Amino acid sequence: MTTTHRKDDTHVTIKQGWQGRFYEDFEIGDVYQHPLGRTITETDNTWFTLLTMNTNQAHFNRQVGESSEFGRMLVVSPLTISIAMGQSVTDTTQNAFANLGLDDLKLTAPVFAGDTIWSESIVLDKRESSSRPTAGIVTVRTRTLNQDAVEVLSFRRTFYVHKREVGGASSLFPQAADPLTVEGA
Repeated sequence: MTTTHRKDDTHVTIKQGWQGRFYEDFEIGDVYQHPLGRTITETDNTWFTLLTMNTNQAHFNRQVGESSEFGRMLVVSPLTISIAMGQSVTDTTQNAFANLGLDDLKLTAPVFAGDTIWSESIVLDKRESSSRPTAGIVTVRTRTLNQDAVEVLSFRRTFYVHKREVGGASSLFPQAADPLTVEGA
């Protein structure tokens, strides 16, 4: 929705930010290169390892990591998976209301603290939902690359996504009593 306020012959137009894709926006074969890369830090890795109670010391003990075949600590795999899924949300599941499946998960190369990962998704399939006429089912394949363009992860994900007319995932931005003005900046 676009709202225009007028004050002293100055026009201010509120423009809605990116709201994500709806079922109708997905086309088989479309590729979305997700815009945000993410550098994984040693702190990210340690916190996520502790949060998930992973007791494999290759992820949080420098001595164990250095004595491994990789010569350093590995980033715990669920962290890489979580970041990759998160990177894809803005383009794929911003308007989804349920993940239905995560299939063919492959961890194809190790990830280390200091690596920057990027993800992209291709639409593999879409169909109307037979049980929910206000939604469709979409399947994408996501792959994640490191800074050297080496694939480190891939998976297929299937999800329910709202149709445009439903707007079930709409954000309810609060309306301030005083609108922003050019003069008030």
